[in-house]
Amino acid sequence: MSAAVALLVVLWLGLTLYTLLGGADFGGGIWDLVAGGARRGAPQRALIEHSIGPVWEANHVWLILVVTLFWTAFPPAFAAFASTLYIPLTLAALGIIGRGAAFAFRKASDTLAERRLYGATFAASSVLTPFFLGTVVGAVASRRVPRGVAAGDIWTSWLNPTSLYCGLLAVGVCAYLAAVYLLEDARRAGRPELVTAFRRRALVTGVAVGAVALAGLAVLAADAPDLYAGLRGQGLPVAALSVVAGLASLVLIAMGRHLLVRVTAAGAVTAMLWAWAAAQYPLLLPPDLTVDEAAGAPAVLAAVLVVLAAGAVLLVPSLLWLFAIFQRTPGAHRRPDPR
Repeated sequence: MSAAVALLVVLWLGLTLYTLLGGADFGGGIWDLVAGGARRGAPQRALIEHSIGPVWEANHVWLILVVTLFWTAFPPAFAAFASTLYIPLTLAALGIIGRGAAFAFRKASDTLAERRLYGATFAASSVLTPFFLGTVVGAVASRRVPRGVAAGDIWTSWLNPTSLYCGLLAVGVCAYLAAVYLLEDARRAGRPELVTAFRRRALVTGVAVGAVALAGLAVLAADAPDLYAGLRGQGLPVAALSVVAGLASLVLIAMGRHLLVRVTAAGAVTAMLWAWAAAQYPLLLPPDLTVDEAAGAPAVLAAVLVVLAAGAVLLVPSLLWLFAIFQRTPGAHRRPDPR
């Protein structure tokens, strides 16, 4: 495996982790939006806040890793990517900032009006940010980001059927992951009524996301035929794995296997991302910029690999410790489990 391919694998791992962890944070904001009024929605919002509170900033580590690695290891591709898609990238960045600020300010607000204002900002940003990030994915996947600085159209590159489909799918995936993760958090907090609520939401959202994903194949066939062909070719085994994991997740949700379904749901989403990667490999920016052509100087790639290895020694154990401590902490709103 060449250094360029190794760094691409690390980049895709970072993208996967951001989708699974950061995406679930966005999904928590989506469920916050539809939780109901101040009184009726308070228990759900308390659970969501407790679940994402310790980790919502830590999860952005993976986004920073992806952007920095893309910029450093594949500069020609990053230049074309950023100069063509700066509008949705800026909107997504504003959503991340607004979401974080609103989440923090809502906790410090004294009046109901202020909490509603910040809560609406937090929730709306949780919907819009994954949508814009999804349109970026659609732009690359549909070959609308050609090589060269500002070579692509700054509007039609992300305002097209494939991008809009990917944006909607990203919002659905975030909502689904959050509902699945919150199931176990609700059980551990001793809130059976919240377990029931999020089980229903996980089932409905899982079915909806699966239907959208399958229906979107018609969009890809018409608007992104090369990607569609890749998914039917070298990406097919990974795409099939996503379908199998998704169906297994629905069964496990219905059975109440809350811990195991976290694995299968994450596997379904992971396989979806890697099916895209397999479908367009060895192209980094379709239609004609390959991984090797976009790679930086060998000395730079070697240095980046060394830095990544050293950083992983510090970062990975720290994050695992953070998640482990948090999962053992029941939270102030815990009630005795009636079972």
